[in-house]
Amino acid sequence: MANTAISILFDGVAYAMFLFIVSVGLSVTMGLMGFVNLAHGAFAMAGGYLVVTATQSWGVPFPLALVIAAVVIGAVSIAFERTLYAGLYGASELDQVLMTIGLTFMVIAAITWFYGPLPEHVRMPEYLTGEISLGFRSFPTYRVFIIVIGAVLVAVLWYGFERTSLGAKIRAAVDNRRMAQSVGIDVDRLFRISFALGSGLAALGGGLAIQLFGLTPSFAILYLVFFLLVVAVGGSGTLWGTLIAALVLGVCDTAGKYLYADAGGFFIYAVAVAILLIKPAGLYGRG
Repeated sequence: MANTAISILFDGVAYAMFLFIVSVGLSVTMGLMGFVNLAHGAFAMAGGYLVVTATQSWGVPFPLALVIAAVVIGAVSIAFERTLYAGLYGASELDQVLMTIGLTFMVIAAITWFYGPLPEHVRMPEYLTGEISLGFRSFPTYRVFIIVIGAVLVAVLWYGFERTSLGAKIRAAVDNRRMAQSVGIDVDRLFRISFALGSGLAALGGGLAIQLFGLTPSFAILYLVFFLLVVAVGGSGTLWGTLIAALVLGVCDTAGKYLYADAGGFFIYAVAVAILLIKPAGLYGRG
């Protein structure tokens, strides 16, 4: 029983860190921009396929490929934000949903055309394979790697949001966009920076997900609902809400699959519904 509990906690935290890495950018952009971006999973998937290309075709080491994917997708996403998203900032949520879900299916079709429908995998460097001993027990090295990356990103994002002037401007714009504009904050510039950061983190998460789940063109749709759940449960526009929601949902989903495998994904939805019934705006949401 103790071994099972440790496995659930460890695997759940690793899964939660993946959810956090992808979802935190979506949370901030939704909170700041008020934009329902259902193409966020497509940026994550694009990052994953860029990692596949970098490692298999260019011979780039896996960790460096993750960095390249995050930077490239983050930069490319600015063009999408300027050409497709900016014109719909004042539009209805239905218009935003239709545009972004349409963009998602276009990306899925393009990826299927170039890579095919079969799952993609990457070869891990030796230092990320096998297990690492923590004294009382050994754990898969790759999952430890994901947890470490997640913890580092939590620290970096906390410092960026809480201890820098850019972070203060973003928090001000999330809290009250009109007031932020009235005191001279360039909200459009914050939109571009936040969107690029969120898309880059999504791409990083997409690359990390390859070894966990495999990568197919349907990734953008299969996991989008989980990213949205994390944002809804945590509350949009909040770092700590996204982290806590990812940990709660990740561990609960893992526990359900360990203990009641036949129930599939029932528990992650049940927990999300229970939390939202009590806190409709999310754990850290306003309202």
